[in-house]
Amino acid sequence: MKLTRFAVTGTLLALSFFARAEEMPGMNMGADAMEGTPMKQPAASTPVASASGTIKAIDSARHKVTIAHGAVPALQWPPMTMGFQATEAQLATVKVGDQVNFKFQQEGAAATIVSIDVEK
Repeated sequence: MKLTRFAVTGTLLALSFFARAEEMPGMNMGADAMEGTPMKQPAASTPVASASGTIKAIDSARHKVTIAHGAVPALQWPPMTMGFQATEAQLATVKVGDQVNFKFQQEGAAATIVSIDVEK
């Protein structure tokens, strides 16, 4: 009985701590928590993958470009539409509807454009 009471008390204390952390300034890690934070560049050792696709959206404020791309055999990815981090200079070279060839690095959940060229 004491062990059960101890476990319940410990659980309640942990939940109380996490609930308080949500109220503390700077501790909210929601979807917009990282907005305005400088973009981390992938490590130089991260492999570069190549793909071709169509620009679907450009978000200059967030430095993102959404591309519907074909399969990426190097990463064993099927065709899909996803967002990529990009520099202002890279975003300036493309517009919605452009067919592009691009190289990118995948690190964790973030994919960052290394180079992007519009097909002619």
